[in-house]
Amino acid sequence: MSFRLIYREDPGNPWFSWQYVRDNSDTIVAALREHATLTVQAVVIAALLAMPLAVLAYWFRSLTGPILALSGVLYTIPSLALFAFIAPYLGLGTSTVLIGLVLYALLLIIRNVLAGLNQIPAEVHDAAQGMGYGRWGRLLRIDLPLALPGILTGLRLATVSTVALVTVGVLVGHGGLGQLILGGFRNNTYRAEIVTGAVLSVALALVLDLLLATAGRLLTPWTRRSAS
Repeated sequence: MSFRLIYREDPGNPWFSWQYVRDNSDTIVAALREHATLTVQAVVIAALLAMPLAVLAYWFRSLTGPILALSGVLYTIPSLALFAFIAPYLGLGTSTVLIGLVLYALLLIIRNVLAGLNQIPAEVHDAAQGMGYGRWGRLLRIDLPLALPGILTGLRLATVSTVALVTVGVLVGHGGLGQLILGGFRNNTYRAEIVTGAVLSVALALVLDLLLATAGRLLTPWTRRSAS
């Protein structure tokens, strides 16, 4: 996505400028939209991949180490190196950024889903078995609902982390608000542009985290009763 910015001379180079925001409102909104879209897409795809992997690690303990190790290795790959591996095959598009974001989010979600599942008391499993639940029935009706706090924690961590990582996508031309930050540095360190991109990135992370936290409170009312 290409952004067209309008600059005005400002000898003081302020840290924030309403004039800059007004002149570039369309560009700022487009960057924010791209940033939010990439974040949501990456977290949703990562969750769809991480949930089955976490369940496999939960059911078959011998797979726990390899699954966590593989996702951990992917998480430690520097973003620039990862894009360098992917870009020759997929080009400099949103797919390259999206794949990188998904790979980075996997570890955070897998670990927390697995932790939530492992915290379910053995007595609950015994009671479910006594009631005639099979493996799948217990997973869908008992294990996943009880592990929901851990699952939501993983989603919150992955979301906040992904918001930060999207800015790195500016290296391949799709960095959302990172376009503003990099553009500010290229424009003789234009502070208003840099701060606008940075502040909106933080605000986006806070808003998404608040939405997930609120959803968690609504979906797990028993945790509030336990706390009280």
